[in-house]
This record gives sequence, structure tokens and C-alpha cells, in this order.
Amino acid sequence: MKKIFKLENIDQIAQELKKMFSRKIVLFNGEMGAGKTTLISAIVRALGHSEETSSPTFSIVNEYKLENGYVYHFDFYRIKNHYEALDIGIDDYFCSGYWNFIEWPEKITNLLPEEVMVVNLEIISTTERSIECFESEVL
Repeated sequence: MKKIFKLENIDQIAQELKKMFSRKIVLFNGEMGAGKTTLISAIVRALGHSEETSSPTFSIVNEYKLENGYVYHFDFYRIKNHYEALDIGIDDYFCSGYWNFIEWPEKITNLLPEEVMVVNLEIISTTERSIECFESEVL
């Protein structure tokens, strides 16, 4: 999937992405302010979580309960090296079988599983974004 969308339609995009995901580990790429956290919040809602979500920038990981599992939302922007991800037990999260949504995945490339979903966001204007979603192998 590759398309341009208006931010007001983010919930519709989240529904489309939810149907596309063939893997539960999803990497979100995009510059600061592209809307990674906003998109992840919309996807979490699409998966059935009705409570408020927030950015895990300072906590590194936020956990959201679903009817049939969990979503783990990671933001690795502030970590200094991949050992900090190991310290929080990243392997256990990845092996849980639950959703793992990861912002700034380039900080932990060597820890990622081989097969993941990738979502790339790009700012087109203040109200529009370009999105691309695909299955990938981590190199």
C-alpha cells in the first residue's frame, strides 16, 4: 500500500493498515512530526482499545490491553544504544505473540526479528502525509 492521505482520515488509514498487517511486529519510520505516534494511536483504537494512548518517549514502552491480548508501543528515540532495549526485555516482548509497534527502529536494528511489517510516513504538507506499508526482512 502506498498513498497520500489527509490527517483527518487517519482512522480510515488505521483500519486499512490493520487489515494489511501480516506480522505483529511493525516498524514505523518517519521524521520527527510525521505522525508516527498519532498513527499508532489510531491503529490501537482500530484494534479495539478504547482508552487514551500516549507517546512512550520517556517510558520507552507503553502497554495497551486489548480484548484478546496486548499492544506494546515502543519509542526508541531517547535510547543511547541497543543495550537499553535489552535491559527492558525487548526479546520477551517480541516473543509474546502480541502486537509490537516500534518508533525509531533504526536504534535497535540488530535486535529486530527477521520478518516485520514496515510503515513509512512522510510529511507532504501540514494536513497531508504519504504512507507506505509493506512486509520486509530486516537486513
